[in-house]
Amino acid sequence: MTAFAARALDTMDVAAARADARTVVVVGNGMVGHRFCERLATHDRDRRLRIVCFGEERRAAYDRVHLTAYMSGKNADALVLADAAWYASCGITLHLGERVIEIDRTARTVVSSAGRRVAYDALVLATGSAPFVPAIPGVETPGVFVYRTIEDLDAIRAWSARARRAAVIGGGLLGLEAAKAVHDLSLEVHVVEFAPRLMPRQVDTAGGEVLRRKIAALGVHVHTGMQTQAILGTDAVTGLRFAAGDDLVVDMVVVSAGIRPRDELARTAGLEVGPRGGIVVDAQLRTSDPDVFCIGESALAGGMIYGLVGPGYEMAEVAARRLCGDEDASFAGADLSTKLKLMGVDVASFGDAFADEAAGGARPVVFEDRVRGVYQKLVVSEDGRRLVGGILVGDAEPYPALVRALRDGHEVPARPHELLFGAGGGAESATALSDDTQICSCNNVSKGDIRRAIDAGKLSTVGGVKACTKAGTGCGGCVPLVAELLEAELAAAGREVNRNLCEHFAFTRQELFEIVKLGRVQSFHALLASHGTGSGCEVCRPAVASILASTWNDFVLNHATIQDTNDRFLANIQRGGTYSVVPRIPGGEITPEKLIVLGEVAKRFDLYCKITGGQRIDLLGARAEQLPDIWEALVDAGFESGHAYGKAMRTVKSCVGSTWCRYGVQDSTALAIRLEERYRGIRAPHKLKSAVSGCIRECAEAQSKDFGVIATEKGWNVYVCGNGGAQPRHADLLAADVDEETAVKLVDRFLMYYIHTGKPLERTARWLERLDGGIAYLRRVVVDDALGICAELERDMASLVASYACEWTAVVRDPERRKAFRAQVTGGAAAAPLGFVRERGQKRPADWPAPTPMAPLPAAADGARWVRLATIADVPHDGGITVAHEGAPIALFHFASRGAWYATQAVCPHRKDAVLGRGLLGTQGDTPKLACPMHKRTFSLETGEGLSDPQYCVRTYPVEVHGADVWVKLPPAETLAPARTWRSCEEAASVSA
Repeated sequence: MTAFAARALDTMDVAAARADARTVVVVGNGMVGHRFCERLATHDRDRRLRIVCFGEERRAAYDRVHLTAYMSGKNADALVLADAAWYASCGITLHLGERVIEIDRTARTVVSSAGRRVAYDALVLATGSAPFVPAIPGVETPGVFVYRTIEDLDAIRAWSARARRAAVIGGGLLGLEAAKAVHDLSLEVHVVEFAPRLMPRQVDTAGGEVLRRKIAALGVHVHTGMQTQAILGTDAVTGLRFAAGDDLVVDMVVVSAGIRPRDELARTAGLEVGPRGGIVVDAQLRTSDPDVFCIGESALAGGMIYGLVGPGYEMAEVAARRLCGDEDASFAGADLSTKLKLMGVDVASFGDAFADEAAGGARPVVFEDRVRGVYQKLVVSEDGRRLVGGILVGDAEPYPALVRALRDGHEVPARPHELLFGAGGGAESATALSDDTQICSCNNVSKGDIRRAIDAGKLSTVGGVKACTKAGTGCGGCVPLVAELLEAELAAAGREVNRNLCEHFAFTRQELFEIVKLGRVQSFHALLASHGTGSGCEVCRPAVASILASTWNDFVLNHATIQDTNDRFLANIQRGGTYSVVPRIPGGEITPEKLIVLGEVAKRFDLYCKITGGQRIDLLGARAEQLPDIWEALVDAGFESGHAYGKAMRTVKSCVGSTWCRYGVQDSTALAIRLEERYRGIRAPHKLKSAVSGCIRECAEAQSKDFGVIATEKGWNVYVCGNGGAQPRHADLLAADVDEETAVKLVDRFLMYYIHTGKPLERTARWLERLDGGIAYLRRVVVDDALGICAELERDMASLVASYACEWTAVVRDPERRKAFRAQVTGGAAAAPLGFVRERGQKRPADWPAPTPMAPLPAAADGARWVRLATIADVPHDGGITVAHEGAPIALFHFASRGAWYATQAVCPHRKDAVLGRGLLGTQGDTPKLACPMHKRTFSLETGEGLSDPQYCVRTYPVEVHGADVWVKLPPAETLAPARTWRSCEEAASVSA
């Protein structure tokens, strides 16, 4: 143990430790330097360390990995990893715009370019790397740039105003990133690479050729095997000269040919450096001086420089633990497997991807699809039993599973291509995954994390797992997998597996469906009174709303306050608290007149336009109160709701089929329109997508949909339970060569059986995998009628089809229903405090700031006053509204079933959008709670405490009702400003104290 580490472990009391804190000086405030500061502040809970950080740039650490987003219009502030307030809240002294120019190892001090001298007990070098600029004649000519910092990008952007053609020297990872940035400036781009292929360190010759073709298809000119001999021009760049004698005329050059470790400071201090550069460190990341550590791209660890941020973060964690006394922390090297998207092209490399080109007998398994531009290579050991490495270009979907198989040493199947495509196309069961498999990518939660949390906390509900691990609290896509893991762990431990919908209903969704149907239950409150307890929650309210819609097909807004915000406003909520408008375009067929209407509506309301993958047009950026006016114009033009907001039938994609295509054998467009118009508006456990292809070329991709139909010479093949997205699954053949009427009848039965028996938010693919007997059993039920229920399934579907009505037509023709949308924000618009920016000629929401934890704050007593915010009639029963008070949004709720009123801040503490007034009310035990419509984080309406994630809390305010008026006690307006956020729980606690 070093003398410093011994001092850090000294068992002095906290007060003395803080008074006599040891100083850690960090040289470098890049991504790795920032991560080290973050981890050291986390591990040093008793504040025994004083952290001083020097940053050469004038701005705090920012995300260099996504610099190209800056060229695409992202604000520089959106890239910042943490602002000055965060460093201050962690007790970190940050000196920006100061470069450390000297290390005195004897006196243990550093000197900065500003003349500042700071003593250290431990020194951490995170000096990173600098761009490698080859010694090419003319490299100093005006118009030549490197690609490293925001200032570099600003200079490139400024010069681009006078340029038309640009060359990027370097076709590796950094070079293609630079090419993307220059391409976004609308310049003609030429990529020049000395090696015979692009990305020579990551992909082989065949993969490089596929990558070259895909990038060339974007309009980028690629020159491989070219050595730049000189940069031409005197007062400004005019071109490049190659060793072969050719010239390339350009008026801007970006050099992005690699990196070199920044080790000059260490060299002058006498620290050991490698023969080709890099500061030599041991497994504990100590340099040749035991009180000096080095991390990131400047460190030479195990004879290797790691040029990726992931290994740098691992080094930061190890160094932080060492300095806090963890003697077991060590860096044993890092996996260089990586998955990237370069200029829109997926590229991944893992393990020893070139082992087949070296001696040793490793063998390749190659798949190449030149039509789609896909190249996939697996390298297996000589005996064919072990995966060694691989390369993926154009389609990197199998990457997570392949890396997992490599790390776990799984035996390669007899047919190795099954590693790419699966044995039967099905997704892997949660129970078969290894403990280090990432389940929640939003919060980096592994299967092992979840299993340990369930065991240690005796967890028995998905909500408990979410609160403990944060899994499922981001995008929510992993929640079904979390539920599957929970059930498996409970069963393995011999504990009761609770499949109840939630704490308020001791029934599964399937059981509740039968209760509603057979008992002819017409409302949530009637079902709660007869078969439930409490007041419901964000789980059961939307689930029951879906059951009621699937059973009776009555208007969803008759049950508005139990709907998720999407169904409540008949539109998908988006960033900024705005909504998207997606009219139905059956089968993708649309007239010129209707296209013109869409354009006119988009211009009138300044909506962002996007063509979706389901052959529709998405108009984004509408405020809640604008939706009725937008839809009135669309309904008048003959459009109807596309149900993009519902767990409902979305789209039936189609090719042009036999009406236009020379290969088509059936009219796929006509059948797609028939199916979409038949099933429009039907609610299900999850959204439904479909497609119809006019021949076996499968242009509509019907086998990746919940149900799909493919034309044959004899009729139609019906496929079911396919799925794209994060867990792709090929659909299974349900019936072959059937006529159109039979195909429709089979789809009717299939959909109704799924609606009856599916779990909440369960896609058809996962439903079939759970179905005992799989596709063979499903075929017996819906084709052979083995259960004798097909007639009932057909009657149920016929009832839903017959009772269909366009929901938006019902709203725009009803003045009272229109009022419900306009009443959502009173006192002025307060829906998007973060505002909008313009990008590529259209508006989009400003970037979300980084999530910052926030503790609950009581309403301030000093200066607080009672304010009349609304009348009783303004607020829906068991719902809420947003009220703008002196520029600040306040959420006001009438929890009528509990006879209570509540008020909170309307700004979500997680993503800072003013959307809480549209959240779902419910209870957790006896605690009344609110679920944010964005990411379903829940908060106590009484205290503001974060129930699902204690890091994020809200302010609450007293409410009183006098006559018909609702009054709220609010602090002074300046403390309510929507831009004001608390940077940490510690800061909030100190302010409230």
